[in-house]
Amino acid sequence: MNSMTKTILAGLAIAAAVLFYLSYFVVDQKHKALVLRFGDIDRVVEDPGLYFKVPFADTVTLIDNRIQIWENNGRPVQDVASQVYIVDAFTLARIKNARLFRETLGADMMQAEQRVGARLDAALRQTYGRRSFDAALSSDRATMMREIRDQLREEADGLGIEIVDVRVRRTDLSDNVLEQTYERMKSERNALAQDIRSQGESTKTRMNAETDRTVTEKLAQAKKEAEILRGQGDAERNKVFAEAFQQDPEFFGFYRSMQAYQKALGGDGTTMVLSPNSEFFRYFGDQKPVAAPAAPVAVQPAQ
Repeated sequence: MNSMTKTILAGLAIAAAVLFYLSYFVVDQKHKALVLRFGDIDRVVEDPGLYFKVPFADTVTLIDNRIQIWENNGRPVQDVASQVYIVDAFTLARIKNARLFRETLGADMMQAEQRVGARLDAALRQTYGRRSFDAALSSDRATMMREIRDQLREEADGLGIEIVDVRVRRTDLSDNVLEQTYERMKSERNALAQDIRSQGESTKTRMNAETDRTVTEKLAQAKKEAEILRGQGDAERNKVFAEAFQQDPEFFGFYRSMQAYQKALGGDGTTMVLSPNSEFFRYFGDQKPVAAPAAPVAVQPAQ
C-alpha cells in the first residue's frame, strides 16, 4: 500500500469521525432538545439519552427543563381605596411544551421571563384593586395568590409555559402612604386614649360622688344615733333627778341653791344688790327655808 492510499484512507477516517461527531447529541435530565432541520422543528426530545441527527442539516436547541424562579420585585399596585403598595413576588415556572415555546417565543428564556412578568403585573393590579390593604395581610392572602396564579396560567399555556406557583413575598405601603397611615393610626390611638381617659374621669367623678354621698349618709346616720343616745341620756338623767327630788325635796332644794350660788358668786368682782330677806339667801343665816316647789324641775349639774 503506497503512501497516497494511506493518506486517502486517513482522510476518510477523519471525515468519518467528524461526521459521526456531528451526527449525535446527548440530552441530560435537566434539558429538553429541539431538533431543527433547516430552521424548522423536526422533533422534540424530552427523554435523556444519546440521539442522532443529520449533520449540517439538523441543529439542536437545548431548553432547560427545570423549574425557573422569576423575581418580580418593587411592583407598585393600588388597592380599592387607591392606596399604593409595593409588592415583591416571584413565579415558579417550567417549559411544558417545547415546540410551542419555540414557535411563540423563539425558545428565548429571557423573553419568556419578561412576558410572564408583564402578565404578573397586570394580575397583581387586578387582584389588589378589588381588595383593601387589610385583605392582603389576612387569610385572604392565599386566595389572592391563587387568583394571580390562575390569571398567569391562562396566558402562559399559550406560550408553552407551565406556571407551577406564584408567591407574594412582601406587601408594603409606599413611603407617602405609609406616613399617612402612621399618622392616621396615631390619631386613632390618641382618640382611643382620650376616650379611655374620659371614661376614667367619668368613673372617678361617679365614684367620688357615691363616696361623698355614702359619707354624708353615714355622718347623718351617726349624728341621728348620737342625738337619740343623747336624748335617752338626758331623759335618764332627768329621771334620776326627779327620783332624787321625790325622795328628799329639801335636800334637792338645797343642792339647787348651792349651784346657783356657785354660778352667781363664783366670778371675780361680782356685784349683786339684793334684799337680805330675798328667796336667794334662804339658806344663809337662821332664816328657815320656805317650802320646796310642788313640781320637780330638772337642773343640769355644774360641769
